Amino acid sequence: QVQVEECGGGSLQAGGSLRLSCSSSGITARYTYNVSCMSWFRQAPGKGREWVARALARSSATYTAHADSVKGRFTVSRDNVKNTLYLQMNSLAPEDSGMYYCAYRPGACVDSPNSWDSWGQGTQVTVSS
Repeated sequence: QVQVEECGGGSLQAGGSLRLSCSSSGITARYTYNVSCMSWFRQAPGKGREWVARALARSSATYTAHADSVKGRFTVSRDNVKNTLYLQMNSLAPEDSGMYYCAYRPGACVDSPNSWDSWGQGTQVTVSS
């Protein structure tokens, strides 16, 4: 069973930066056939869970993608040796506030919050204007 855990959230003013981290345990090459996806989702109060960014690891290569709402401000990266996912968030705005979740699944990425094997407990990001 793969477990993931997020950290790095906090409260700050608009325009600031934060770096989130997601550590994982239990990922093995045999389990994933060297292909696995880790993603960031976020959820604001009263809203659904929204995909933010993802990093697909395929053998030694990593492929990333970002939602349009964060493109140019957020950067996702992944350390495939440590199986750790990062999210560098710059130029934060109040609408970026919410609980940020890390998710893991073997194989290809999916943007829907469904069909993910593992979820973390989330880390809160609060941006004030």
